Amino acid sequence: MPSVLVLGAGRSSPALIEYLLTLVAEMKGHVTVGDISESAAKERTGSSPCGKAIAFDVKKEGADLVIAAHDVVVSLLPAMHHAVVAKFCLKHRRHLLTASYVSPDMKALHGDALSAGLLFLNECGLDPGIDHMSAMQVMDRVRAGGGELYSFESFTGGLIAPETDPGNPWRYKFTWNPRNVVMAGQGTARFLQEGQYKYIPYHQLFRRVTPVEVPGYGKFEGYANRDSLGYRELYALKDIKTMQRGTLRNEGFCSAWNVLVQLGCTDDSYPVEGVGDMTHRGFLNAFTGYHVIKTLEEKVAGITGVKVDGPEIAKLRWSGLFDNTPVGLNEGTPAQVLEHIMNKKWKLSPDDKDMIVMWHRFRYAREGKGQELQSTLVVKGDDSVHTAMAKTVGLPLAIAAKLLLQGTLKAKGVVVPVTKAFYDPILKELKTLGIELSER
Repeated sequence: MPSVLVLGAGRSSPALIEYLLTLVAEMKGHVTVGDISESAAKERTGSSPCGKAIAFDVKKEGADLVIAAHDVVVSLLPAMHHAVVAKFCLKHRRHLLTASYVSPDMKALHGDALSAGLLFLNECGLDPGIDHMSAMQVMDRVRAGGGELYSFESFTGGLIAPETDPGNPWRYKFTWNPRNVVMAGQGTARFLQEGQYKYIPYHQLFRRVTPVEVPGYGKFEGYANRDSLGYRELYALKDIKTMQRGTLRNEGFCSAWNVLVQLGCTDDSYPVEGVGDMTHRGFLNAFTGYHVIKTLEEKVAGITGVKVDGPEIAKLRWSGLFDNTPVGLNEGTPAQVLEHIMNKKWKLSPDDKDMIVMWHRFRYAREGKGQELQSTLVVKGDDSVHTAMAKTVGLPLAIAAKLLLQGTLKAKGVVVPVTKAFYDPILKELKTLGIELSER
């Protein structure tokens, strides 16, 4: 009677939990969903006789005993908690699956997991996850056919479907953790371009974008992820000339978001004074100088180098940032205040549909001739709960859990799914679920 513990009942969990509940019913097992909010966990398990909802806090006494009572643990907790969960899994000899990047703390557990015969599978969601598997499947095929890769670019974005909120000039809403969206890109992006190392500091990140066109869906723009270089070894691309991974947004998003970055509204290092009495307009004004004549719009435009009547100011205006609406918080850093304000317009409505867009471009030489292959994935959500984001993050993890319970996966240690043993069965089943990349 196999048992699976899912930690976290947030936005990315619905498809995962529904899949696992169906799976364990066939295997006469059970799924426990643990969340800091027991009601949120109950919402996910519903009336399934194979599901159990519990209140779970990884920092409280007894958390490891909950883990001990299950065969496989799937953690959708914030990434900072994964190493703690992993140590409990080591203690009680339990496998662990996550969709998060391998952290240094997680990587340090590789030897122990290997010795214990445990699989600690990470980066098995959308990005990272499907991007790794789909890219490696193509690259292995190119190499097997005698091709030599010299350029690889990959961008993925969680957006909204074209029919959703047509008046929204950003073409964006929060389909993922809002805090992660506001904080995205902080640090310095590193990648390779035509054999040269390139670095983009945060204050320039949203100015230097890569144009991307997806047939049938139009033009997008991508900004670089923090570290593309770390994947050269993982992808066996030691001699690659161009290597860049990034995040995809609709055209015009980055220039408008850059205004907020340049003003300092995404800073998370200090508290804003007097937030309780502040309006949206007052918050924005706090990041501009005093002027007797100029309007706030004129000051923002002057500081950031955009036009007062341009699309960037129009997006900020649509977001309510120039309104005299009370912020509605008693305290917060600039980033927290901005997140709260943006959520008023960027929160998904019940019938909203999100959309995932992934784009890979491979350039390679075969028999002395240069060739290019583009691979794209577009997935639409059903509503604000059964989102494309939840499907593409949750289903790869769910399939991996099934393969593990069936004894198909033999890998041990801290692993990322870039080998045929992972990508073949997971991508094959995702195709049956409507998640498939097309090539041209």
